[in-house]
Amino acid sequence: MSNYPSIFNDVIGPVMRGPSSSHCAASLRIARLCRDLMDHKIKDILIEFAPDGSLATTHKSQGSDMGLFGGFLGWDASDERLPQSESYLANAGIQVEIRICDIKANHPNTYKLNLSNEFETRHLTAISTGGGMIEVISIDGAAVSMWGDYFETLIYCQEPESLLKYIKANIQYDDLVVHKGLQTFIEIKSQSFPNKVFCDELSSIDGVYAVKFLNPVLPVMARKNLTVPFITCNQMLVYNESKNKRLWELAVDYESERGNITAEEVFEKMRAIVRIMGNAIELGLKGTHYEDRILGSQSLQFREKMAANKLVDGDVNNRVILYVSAMMEVKSSMGVIVAAPTAGSCGALPGALFGVAHTLQLAEDEIVKAMLAAGLIGVFVAAHATFSAEVGGCMAETGAGGGMAAAGIAGMKGGTLKQEIAAASLALQNSLGIICDPIGNRVEAPCLGRNVMAATNAISCANMALSDYEQLIPLDEVIDTMKAVGDQIHHTLRCTNLGGLSITNAAKKIEAMLEENTGKHFKAC
Repeated sequence: MSNYPSIFNDVIGPVMRGPSSSHCAASLRIARLCRDLMDHKIKDILIEFAPDGSLATTHKSQGSDMGLFGGFLGWDASDERLPQSESYLANAGIQVEIRICDIKANHPNTYKLNLSNEFETRHLTAISTGGGMIEVISIDGAAVSMWGDYFETLIYCQEPESLLKYIKANIQYDDLVVHKGLQTFIEIKSQSFPNKVFCDELSSIDGVYAVKFLNPVLPVMARKNLTVPFITCNQMLVYNESKNKRLWELAVDYESERGNITAEEVFEKMRAIVRIMGNAIELGLKGTHYEDRILGSQSLQFREKMAANKLVDGDVNNRVILYVSAMMEVKSSMGVIVAAPTAGSCGALPGALFGVAHTLQLAEDEIVKAMLAAGLIGVFVAAHATFSAEVGGCMAETGAGGGMAAAGIAGMKGGTLKQEIAAASLALQNSLGIICDPIGNRVEAPCLGRNVMAATNAISCANMALSDYEQLIPLDEVIDTMKAVGDQIHHTLRCTNLGGLSITNAAKKIEAMLEENTGKHFKAC
């Protein structure tokens, strides 16, 4: 991301299929950039993962392979063909090899890719930073920083100095950088690609070897001199001193300035996302089926028990549990969901907000407002902590989703700005230190239970805040603590399949059964 997260880039989105946004959606975005780097002509691909990172044990079962293969083919993250992307890639004549090697990675979600065809070979290294967000950190041996939020033009050349004057005199751009690695290239970050006449002239200049065009993969663009009205909760309160706005209105102010779009566009963008979430819940409540998963369609039996009055009373909580379960089952059956803030935690936030809104019989606009409020809490988390379970444990995913939901629920019940913030703070305080230890190397269990826990925690904390319980620790300090605690969680407890419930005897039996059905797809160096 840029220094300033976007609600629609970093917090609520992408719209996608697959079990994990940090695996499926992120890898697809990385591969889309690889495809552009190769002018859409790829013949051979070598993918390397570090043995002590998270991807060595999870790349196949949690969807990195599927996302990469779909991205190499140019597909979107919601493409219905994604579960079959491996066969489509083979039919396209693209050969893939995956190795587990010491690639000197500093981040647990590091992708090292070597791409070739009969004309050229290129190298790209990228990381998945959580919730589908990525950063390309190296191209052809040169250190870069690309988040997928610009039109990127790469000019491979012999003498960059003379070309720089020509570029500066002929086009508008946001940034211009010379990189020296295996080959020298000039990187142009801009709001659109240079026009064809300029590019044709550029390609004809002696010493220019190639010109590459990498399209943005994020929905909201960055820009030169980008600003936002605030980036911490405390700054937001100062900004709001003379405005007396609700949290959702402050979210609109933030995203409008961040994305350079109107307040109405922000609201309607969120409405479209809310409708996708609502459709997913409805789909889940009809029952889902998918072979490669652990849990069946459990929400159906929950609804049956609700209807028969065989559950402990609690209309709101039970409806929320039902909705969370339905959403998680759609995710696990490769249906279309919204990562909010991640795919692994996609049930907590919408399950809580839709469950409360439907119980209170609120209009769609109120859900949109609550989702915007939640999104702004997520901005503060994205800016100062993380949404990546590989970095911060499940606290970063379901914990963050619960904190976001608590603020939205407090707002739906007419809470003050102070109460909305307190609800988020209380919910996040209750979530500190939650580990990520998926059973059978799938994003299903204990993920479902933790999504339910996050959603019901959100309701409790919203009610506590609405009753003016003291939060004691300000939201900004809680988020800073999230980051500090995440840094202290052992790597075996951060989505590596190496600790916690993942290594129980029962989990290993489930994993062996699943591996027998799906097979392995890599070899060690």
